[in-house]
Amino acid sequence: MNTDSLDENIEICLPNLINRESSLMYFNERVLAMADNPDIPLLERLRYICIVSSNLDEAFEIRISGMKKQQETDPLLIGPDGRTPAQAFDHVQQQVHNLVERQYKLLNDDIFPKLRERGVYIYRSNEFTEPMREWAKKVFLEEIQPLLTPIGLDPAHPFPRVLNKSLNFIVSLRGQDAFGRNASIAIVQAPRALPRLIKVPQEVCEQPHGHTLLSTLMQLFVEEMFPGLEILGLYQWRVTRNSDLFVDEEEVTDLRLALQGELSQRNYGSAVRLEISDDTPAELENFLQKEFGLAAEDTYRTPGSVNLTRIMPLCDIDAGADLTFAPYTADIPAPFSKMTAAPEDMFKAIAKSDLLLHHPYQSFQPVLKFLTAAAYDPNVVAIKQTIYRTGEDSELMRLLMKAAMSGKEVTVVVELMARFDEQTNINWAAKLEEVGAHVVYGVVGHKTHAKMALVLRREGRKIVRYGHLGTGNYHPRTARLYTDFGLLTSNKQITEDMDKVFSLLTGLGARRPLKLLLQSPFTLHSTMMKCIEAEIEQAKQGKKARIMLKMNSLVEPKIIQKLYDASQAGVKIDLIVRGVCALKGGVPGLSENIQVRSIVGRFLEHSRVFYFYDEGREQVYLSSADWMDRNFFRRVEVAFPMLDPVLKKRVINESFTLALKDNQLAWEGQPDGSYERVRNRRAAFNLHHELMKLLGKS
Repeated sequence: MNTDSLDENIEICLPNLINRESSLMYFNERVLAMADNPDIPLLERLRYICIVSSNLDEAFEIRISGMKKQQETDPLLIGPDGRTPAQAFDHVQQQVHNLVERQYKLLNDDIFPKLRERGVYIYRSNEFTEPMREWAKKVFLEEIQPLLTPIGLDPAHPFPRVLNKSLNFIVSLRGQDAFGRNASIAIVQAPRALPRLIKVPQEVCEQPHGHTLLSTLMQLFVEEMFPGLEILGLYQWRVTRNSDLFVDEEEVTDLRLALQGELSQRNYGSAVRLEISDDTPAELENFLQKEFGLAAEDTYRTPGSVNLTRIMPLCDIDAGADLTFAPYTADIPAPFSKMTAAPEDMFKAIAKSDLLLHHPYQSFQPVLKFLTAAAYDPNVVAIKQTIYRTGEDSELMRLLMKAAMSGKEVTVVVELMARFDEQTNINWAAKLEEVGAHVVYGVVGHKTHAKMALVLRREGRKIVRYGHLGTGNYHPRTARLYTDFGLLTSNKQITEDMDKVFSLLTGLGARRPLKLLLQSPFTLHSTMMKCIEAEIEQAKQGKKARIMLKMNSLVEPKIIQKLYDASQAGVKIDLIVRGVCALKGGVPGLSENIQVRSIVGRFLEHSRVFYFYDEGREQVYLSSADWMDRNFFRRVEVAFPMLDPVLKKRVINESFTLALKDNQLAWEGQPDGSYERVRNRRAAFNLHHELMKLLGKS
């Protein structure tokens, strides 16, 4: 957490906050608990195991690497939980070690054995029959070995440059080679072109879903790479590196070109974690630690694959309907379900009333239909859109290109600094420019995270604006997995505000006041603070005061302090924070009126919804912004009000009323940052199942 701008009063209350990285590990414990739930289908349990591994990868690449750096740059800084950087780092490392130990124990002792009972195998080397060995050797010699480059370490062959998170093997050898050199250690790097999970033909293994790992074939046939030498052992390992990019946006003249150059170096940042197979001899472990400048606490011994994310494809095999979640097809609600292909149908429906979509329970297709109508309608003269994450294969981007090629004014604000999507966004920016779209990269020093699409349509002698605002990305794949709201509107004040935000992003000039939208870095934080203060005043007067907030992360210290003030004034506060939460709920004298919940289930909770009772007027905002320092002050974000009373009621019910009834997916935050499952004697209530039933039919 950046504390540079904190005032004196805020620093006093810092011990009342929970360390951000520690809270992140508690979140991963909740995800791992899904894998430990016997009521979850087996392959879905495996998927949660893989998700935890993917989450930990990113945590080390960004957050934990930052913790290591902070120990060097500011070792005496007291953090949000009262710890120094070294103390906080040690605490988080211990959390991760415990998490990884539980993860592999669950995988090896529970999930894999149960999958075998259903004919789903990952064969180990000692389980290969003779027919399997013959097949495996052919695969190794013809498809694997030609892509490998063993490197024997000696003065002429120094330790090779190793890619971030790549699979590698260290081989212990004895003997002399053809040149009379004494063999000791060799390194073999596995190219990313090689699959880590390999299907074993049923006629060979006599199982319908037999698989093995690349590392297993390496163990079986390592001698093929070192003829005439004695193989003492082959051990898999990988290193995780700092992957945060640094581009001085104020110094570069072409951000896209500068970022492209920086991306090529991302895979070679400083090492932050070493993963090795648990049978690796101590001397080889020490050798690798010394090579990468890592210590024992940075090293993770794994009783299995060092990269569990690469077995994710196993989760998608067809091995029985009961091994995965029952298929769910998102509904296309009215009026979208009754529309013809005529573009004017879409615009007439939006002009009639605001339309709300709740993904993934309701389909993302209406959003694509909106943009399709905009691209093909001859009366549409301009389209403006923000893009943060959209995917490598995007129908939405192709629609924008089609619109540009047909002569419409297409302006796209592409966020090049969207972490781990930088290359994809660079590629789309280039393609859009090639067809004549106006492509801009937002504002220097501020990521554009707002989710907006604005269509300008000529109707008679007027230009009418139609807009889409959302809490999530324009990404059809994640729209099937993440819970997000989207609003289609022709409200004149909202769409004019959207146009002003686009003008600010693409041009220069003073900020023009907005009528209904809240915008970071200008008005979102201050308005939320005022909304909380208004509830405090109502509580002090003995009137009903209520705040409900739903988001992914809550860490900004000033607004947390204001929520503490509200709790102490008697405001009842419910927080539904899926991931990182630095606020301590339920602390006597501090936050006894604040309940912190986290919901982890089939879908990833992603929407941001802010509710204030406001003397019965019930103010409700939807937003792209979490309550973090970066979202309030270093990003371009928007929050938009729910004006239609029917839609507002829907949002309150689907975001809060039902979520607060959940006793299957919900966890309650404890003052120390840990979480306990919400349990009570009421009938089982699963938020995701209820919303699937509620919204799954037109």
